[in-house]
Amino acid sequence: MGTIIARKRKDGTTAHLAQVLVKRDGAIVHRESRTFDRKQAASAWLEKREKELAKPGGLDRLLAPDPTLAAVIDRYTNESIKRIGRTKAQVLRAIKTYDIANKRCSEITSVDVIAFANQLVSKVKPQTVANYLSHLAAVFAVAKPAWAYPLDQTAMNDAFVVAKRLGIASKSRERDRRPTLEELDRILEYFGERLKRRPSSILMQKIIGFAIFSTRRLEEITRISWNDLDVDGSRVLVRDMKNPGEKIGNDVWCDLPPEALQIVLSMPKKHQEIFPFCGDTIGANFTRACQFLDIIDLHLHDLRHDGVSRLFELGRNIPQVAAVSGHRSWTSLKRYTHLRQTGDKYAGWKWLSVLTSTASAIGPSSKHGSIEYSTTRRLDPTPA
Repeated sequence: MGTIIARKRKDGTTAHLAQVLVKRDGAIVHRESRTFDRKQAASAWLEKREKELAKPGGLDRLLAPDPTLAAVIDRYTNESIKRIGRTKAQVLRAIKTYDIANKRCSEITSVDVIAFANQLVSKVKPQTVANYLSHLAAVFAVAKPAWAYPLDQTAMNDAFVVAKRLGIASKSRERDRRPTLEELDRILEYFGERLKRRPSSILMQKIIGFAIFSTRRLEEITRISWNDLDVDGSRVLVRDMKNPGEKIGNDVWCDLPPEALQIVLSMPKKHQEIFPFCGDTIGANFTRACQFLDIIDLHLHDLRHDGVSRLFELGRNIPQVAAVSGHRSWTSLKRYTHLRQTGDKYAGWKWLSVLTSTASAIGPSSKHGSIEYSTTRRLDPTPA
């Protein structure tokens, strides 16, 4: 089945070409060869390959499809009936630009995955590396059982363990940053001044207030429609709520604290969505405002943390808070139970009446006349 052919090179040395030939019914079904400097090495390789191919299914595995990782990612995204989230789709596209994506499935080992992780960690934080590996692991989990591609899931699991042990990948740090009332006053005044100059701009003040009192994420806020609102029950249906497992189709009814409901009821009913604005634009506006005001390390998502903390400070227990925040696991809420402050941080806050006014918010000392409602749609990519 195998032969070794000695050939003279131009430099006078001898090359030993080891060849493996497999026939079925008189037809050649497999051929491979390697060149060695020493005959002993050629013989050893030949013996090893013959044993591997002689094992049950050895040749079938060799003849099985062996596409590149990039091709597998494409098939995964194209054939997935379950809608892939925007972040996951973006990550998978980014992975295709790295060296590992050009490797055949059978060639990829844990060493290759670690090399990929090391390339990532030179550009992003370990928390982001962990997210990349997690999304890539989903492809590994499907490739072999679904399409018989020789993509080793064990290699992926081993690489994950190594990456965490070496600090290349890690869990996201839990932020505990909360805005102070003084910071919020400055931010709301900033957007109030902008609203005076540009009456058609995004109602950032109301969005910020709703984010705090409802504890909703930005992407959830921009999806909520008037049909999702239950005024009598003081609750709202949050569609596709984020969770560690299934996001798409995970629709959850969440209670609305009185302040959040009043903000919603103050919004004009001119569109299907309650807050018909582009999430990316909202986030960019908030970030720029903090930079302009020299407010350090405050993210829009920190408003959710502040809102959840407030509920505990008001004396709510974990089930009551979870009914508002939508946390499926109460374990994730245990980190709030250490709070020592009690009472309502926002009691008597000068902005409450402004945010719940049916007029577009400007400032506590302003006369709230009728101001044109923003027609900025969710598809608008430009900041307003």
